[in-house]
Amino acid sequence: MRNQRAKVQQGNECTSSRQFLTMDGLDEVAICTLKAANIGEDILPTLTRDDIRDLFPGPEHFLRRKAIWLIVHKEEQEHTIPVEPQGSSADDEHNGSPKTDDPSTSKFLKLPSPEYVLFTDSELQHVRRAYFEQQRLGKEGEVTLSKELFCRLIRNTMTNMISIARASSDDYKYPTKHEVIAMAKRLVEYYPMIKDKSTGSSHEWDTVAKKLLKRLSNIRSPVKAKHPPSKRVRLNEVPSAAVASDYDADSSASTVHLSPPSRSSTPQQENDSIDEASDGPDNSLDSQKTQARHYRTLQEMYKAKKPNKAAVTHLLDLEFQSRRNFIDSNALKEQDRPTKILQAYPCFKELDHVMDELRRVIEPNNSQYTSEVKGRWENFYSKVQFYGVMKKVMKPPRTLNGVEHAIAVFTALPLLFPSGSAAPKKLVPISEALFHVLTPSEDPDTYIHGRVLSSPVLLIGEQNCIVVVGTTPVVTFEKDLLYEGPLYLLAYYYAFHLTYPKCIATLLSVLQTQVLGDVIHEQDATSSYKKAIHEWKMFVE
Repeated sequence: MRNQRAKVQQGNECTSSRQFLTMDGLDEVAICTLKAANIGEDILPTLTRDDIRDLFPGPEHFLRRKAIWLIVHKEEQEHTIPVEPQGSSADDEHNGSPKTDDPSTSKFLKLPSPEYVLFTDSELQHVRRAYFEQQRLGKEGEVTLSKELFCRLIRNTMTNMISIARASSDDYKYPTKHEVIAMAKRLVEYYPMIKDKSTGSSHEWDTVAKKLLKRLSNIRSPVKAKHPPSKRVRLNEVPSAAVASDYDADSSASTVHLSPPSRSSTPQQENDSIDEASDGPDNSLDSQKTQARHYRTLQEMYKAKKPNKAAVTHLLDLEFQSRRNFIDSNALKEQDRPTKILQAYPCFKELDHVMDELRRVIEPNNSQYTSEVKGRWENFYSKVQFYGVMKKVMKPPRTLNGVEHAIAVFTALPLLFPSGSAAPKKLVPISEALFHVLTPSEDPDTYIHGRVLSSPVLLIGEQNCIVVVGTTPVVTFEKDLLYEGPLYLLAYYYAFHLTYPKCIATLLSVLQTQVLGDVIHEQDATSSYKKAIHEWKMFVE
């Protein structure tokens, strides 16, 4: 059903006359969204996880997706088993009688708040069923979980826990150590083949807990130490190549290892290492060696067909300082910079990642920055049309469609905010520095290599649009998003640390201050910029 249903405006069409299921436990937004999508009693049971995710995208809708899934699969909800809260003892497995493996173990981990869901997929379920079939024959020891599946289980379990933790709270929080250990216990119950059977472990869930905590420490935002690092700890460290071999060999490239675990010779020391991994600050997070490791992992991830976007974003956050040092250095000539950067960071061929980079450069601590910028751009875009009509450089756009309207606005922008410098002779009209509409008979490659400027530009074709930087086509996007094109150009100016062309410097400086919310250097506040921004503010105020 993906791509068969248009985006739904939540809360509209709540009064549809069609018959719908009575969905107790769903809020008004979820019910109205289902009704607006024309999902009735006959369709609801056929929804897959992807269908529900299309209707309710993003971590903020996780609880709604889960509630709908439980309504469709009520049998899973009936088997939900609560877990003891924080007061439970960690030695239950030793003090009490051992539990028998139960194939009906719930996939839900209920804590006081929030409620987590165990990760599973078809391959993991296949191994689990095989385990319980062999258990009836007394041969369960022959069934093991491959290292690839184990890494996938650890990685996706922690991703799910972080999403649920953030969806259940307004704070930007991570799962606590207690919640991670409780999840490790439940994973061992649900997947008994991953129990730690080594004699040196005090609990059968020790290995799973340590892997989960290590995964959490690798993907959480770095925190600088508030006190000098202890020199005593380094005496017990072992070379990273030795300690990484047990988990890193076949793990997916999206798993990042920030620091090697300390050597442990007793079960008590192993438990202490869990505390250190979760509570102690990692003093080497900002080191060049660590950031180089992040970069290598990022490169490995892009060898896959579909890199995990969330994992890539985390790595780009962690490796930001090293990356900006590389991009801003004088070692890269500006004309060669885009090609070199795209070779080093192919992730910037995706609009989501380049817009995220814009956020990191301007407001790294504002997670809502991109949506705020798009909101400011929509406001600017709507007002500048009237400004253009007032300045007599635009006609009232009464009969134009969305693409024609955007082209008319883009054509007027350099005239509304002119620069003191004239455009190159071959660059006529001046809006060619911003965009170019390809004719049906025009070859894009011929145009790209014949351009006077090497700055980012929008190419508008019959089917889609292309952002070109220098002579490199970087990214393609739908024509429906053409009105956001100037935002994408600005994002590439920032991501690649490029200089504005003089002929449209005033326009881009106005967008920089009025839309991006970034300050302008005093040396860039030219007389033409001051005049243009003064006239604009007089109009909008």
